[in-house]
Amino acid sequence: MSSQTQTLEEKAQTIVFKIFRYDASKGKSPTFRSYKVPVVRGMTVLDALLYIRQNLDPTISFRVSCRMGICGSCGMLINMVPRLACQTQILPLKAKVIELAPLPNFPVIKDLVVDMDGFFEKHKEVKPYLYRIDRAEQENPKGEYLQTPQELEAYLQFAYCIKCGLCYSACPTTATDKKFLGPQALSQSYRYSADSRDQGFKLRVPVVDDPHGLWRCHFAGACSYVCPKGVDPALAIQLMKKAVITGKKPLPLR
Repeated sequence: MSSQTQTLEEKAQTIVFKIFRYDASKGKSPTFRSYKVPVVRGMTVLDALLYIRQNLDPTISFRVSCRMGICGSCGMLINMVPRLACQTQILPLKAKVIELAPLPNFPVIKDLVVDMDGFFEKHKEVKPYLYRIDRAEQENPKGEYLQTPQELEAYLQFAYCIKCGLCYSACPTTATDKKFLGPQALSQSYRYSADSRDQGFKLRVPVVDDPHGLWRCHFAGACSYVCPKGVDPALAIQLMKKAVITGKKPLPLR
């Protein structure tokens, strides 16, 4: 053990991390394994996981990339709440035991790593890109598509989505309907439809106006509660419902 690690342990309080362990390739029953971690002020759950892998158990699996709440890779269930490990500080949780588990509503690959292929396929279904009827103009635009501040405001908060999957994991409808598009995909259908530069609203309507689309949302609001970027998917879904009912492209909010 390095002198730096020894100094850390001298200043720290011990927190027990109870971590979900499972390997789908081996087919064994999932278990929880406990690890004691020295924690000081400012440490995040991701810091604890890195400490465990470097000092206690190199076999533990989890995703990590940017470490600063941008990539969304480190989403997991932290004391029963979907959160980003890199953004979640340990001491403010005020718990002597912190339980880490994979995000619900996703197939588990190994430990805290889940399979997000289906999640991204649903995102892809809503055509999450700017669409122009004049395809030649889209590929080779002759100028900029300017926006007013009001036009930008119509979709801006929904553009902050980082595709971390936390909203999807918190959604009670996703838990009971595997075909449900989910709050992330549905909110992004509104994000692009509300963009003044986009002309693809009518192409998205058949995708979201479906028994497993907009109308399966019960407005629980759990998706908005857990979003680490302050996006309100529940609001976007209700606004998209209104647009589909009226048959009109969403306009800037007044």
